[in-house]
Amino acid sequence: MKKLQICILGGTGFVGRHLVNRLTADGHRLRVLTRRRERHRPLTVNPLVTLIEADIHDEASLQRHFLNADVIINLVGILNQSSRDHGSFRNIHVDLSRKVIQAATQTGASRLLHMSALNASPDEDKSLYLRTKGEAEDLVHSAEGLAVTSFRPSVIFGADDSFFNRFATLLKLSPLFFPLACPDSRFAPVYVVDVAEAFARSLADDGTIGRRLELCGPEIFTLKELVEYTGKLTGRKCMITGLSPSLSRFQARVFQHLPGRPFTMDNYHSLQKDSVCRHSCLEDMGIHPASIASIIPASLGSDNRHHRYARFRRHSRRS
Repeated sequence: MKKLQICILGGTGFVGRHLVNRLTADGHRLRVLTRRRERHRPLTVNPLVTLIEADIHDEASLQRHFLNADVIINLVGILNQSSRDHGSFRNIHVDLSRKVIQAATQTGASRLLHMSALNASPDEDKSLYLRTKGEAEDLVHSAEGLAVTSFRPSVIFGADDSFFNRFATLLKLSPLFFPLACPDSRFAPVYVVDVAEAFARSLADDGTIGRRLELCGPEIFTLKELVEYTGKLTGRKCMITGLSPSLSRFQARVFQHLPGRPFTMDNYHSLQKDSVCRHSCLEDMGIHPASIASIIPASLGSDNRHHRYARFRRHSRRS
């Protein structure tokens, strides 16, 4: 495969770091744009990575850094809005995508990989997150002169994710009782390494051009099942109690005013739609998706030591 010049937005985030490692393993040269270069200096150890401090919301800056790039990858997204500059769903998802398209077409980039989300739709009437994700997805697919592939993952997990680790932290703060909103919402968690692999393989597969690829793991769980699993791994024995829809909405209205906005009304509306694929494209791409049981126990919780011992015993029996 031809070695490509690739510019990545969001390359210092959870998915981005894994994707950077995967793409450089194929020999591609990367420009990773970031707001704060000093925070991510470990990336510069890789000789194929150029870490650039840039304002990604400035069109002139994007054009300057997209120059001579073959591929643009946009991973930028937020789950909650903020009052900071460019902190709204519309600014981050829609307006930025429009600027990326314009800069890419003006500088001659031919390929665009775009991170979207399951259930993203411009017709969504309640969740602004899902609506703006859907608007951005339609926008990039309507761009002229760009070969576009978008990716629609379920919740993404891995050793340093913000899903299992977030609930592990919340459970530590709730020693006896944990009230869980939207307990019956369903997910098909997908491993971050599999997501990065899908992005990487799409660059060598013209059959993915123009497609919106749903990415899901091999199993479906309710939110309550995932939180209970997290509690088991971390040794937390508190009672996890699912809240009714009315109490879930009440929790969202209260929590969205707390520092860090741990749960908002927009989150509540997003959770009303199951994050489950109609057809996951991972197997079609030759990727066998990892289960949470094969990854999370080794990276989460107080029983890491027991997990490693069990794994040692399994290997010992085979030898």
